[in-house]
Amino acid sequence: MDGKGYPRGLKGSDMSIMARIMAIADVFEALTASDRPYKPAKTLSEALAIMQYMVADQHLDGELFQLFLQSGLWHSYSALHLSPEQRDVDDIAGFLDTKPGPTKH
Repeated sequence: MDGKGYPRGLKGSDMSIMARIMAIADVFEALTASDRPYKPAKTLSEALAIMQYMVADQHLDGELFQLFLQSGLWHSYSALHLSPEQRDVDDIAGFLDTKPGPTKH
């Protein structure tokens, strides 16, 4: 959303809502995927915490991230595609409307 990356270096205001939604879906899938030879799959709690920081750093749309959480899509996806060991979150209350500080680069 800050114009420094996905997709094509556009700012959030210049991206379609579909592109902003796809960014959230792509990041969530990439973080939790177990078929990547270059990294281990993250647990739900790790993936959602990373995504919170990405929102705080303006890399993901915060309102759409909240919708992703509230809609239960994360839960439906995890039930179908994640191992039981990855599914360590039942309640997303700790991830809703929280504002972690920006990450250090």
